[in-house]
Amino acid sequence: MNTKKIIALTAAFVMGAMALTGCGEQTDTADKDTSLQKVQEQGYFTLGLDADFAPMGFTEEDGSIVGFDIDLANAVAEKMGVKVEVKPIDWDSKSMELSTGKIDVIWNGFSITDERRQEVLFSNPYLSTKQSIIVKTGSDIATKADLAGKKIALQDGSTSEDALKADTATYETIGDDNISRFKENSQVLMEVDAGRADAAVIDEVFVRYYLTKENLLDKFTVLEEGFDEEDYAVGGRLGDNALIEAINNALDECKAEGITSEISTKWFGEDLIK
Repeated sequence: MNTKKIIALTAAFVMGAMALTGCGEQTDTADKDTSLQKVQEQGYFTLGLDADFAPMGFTEEDGSIVGFDIDLANAVAEKMGVKVEVKPIDWDSKSMELSTGKIDVIWNGFSITDERRQEVLFSNPYLSTKQSIIVKTGSDIATKADLAGKKIALQDGSTSEDALKADTATYETIGDDNISRFKENSQVLMEVDAGRADAAVIDEVFVRYYLTKENLLDKFTVLEEGFDEEDYAVGGRLGDNALIEAINNALDECKAEGITSEISTKWFGEDLIK
């Protein structure tokens, strides 16, 4: 065999070995997703939430944490053959809580955004909402255009600010210096009530439930005009495909059996499930 043929055969052999090694690495990487196995072995997944976000997940006077998302998570966990461990977290630190393994999922009226997709693996959406504008009844603010130069309150780390900034025209007329950020939505409403803010941007699902429960419908007004609709989903760690796939399957089962509709009617008085 001449030298050229030997070189050619050697190169082919090396390339083939590299290809096989590459395939092996890809298989090994895929096999390393033990997210579902871990949950099954420990018998539960840890759900991180802002425990002040009624009706999705909030703390009752007796200290128990209840809400729409808690009921839905428990129904999904039952389908998966596991339990739910609920863990209140600082909402502004939710991505760190997830990435460091302190929680397994973020499940608390968690809106899908392109920015969050860089850090979170989302489940399929299960509910839609929008960001609403809230003012004190009797306010001269009736539309987004009336927000120009006004003081706005919103929750730090929420999609309320994302939705406001996405509406460039409205955001620029307000000015960033006029925006105040708070840890909890209840604080946001207190700012409007006290007159320290002229309006608030808050998730519609939360604010309508909260105003009804606290008998504040006469004190505040939800403007007809709001910001773009957004979807809620469960957020998992990037790479935890097996766990999120199992959650998706369980969500589908709950929807097919009417369980999600029952939970929605319990908390919202109607079926809002996607």
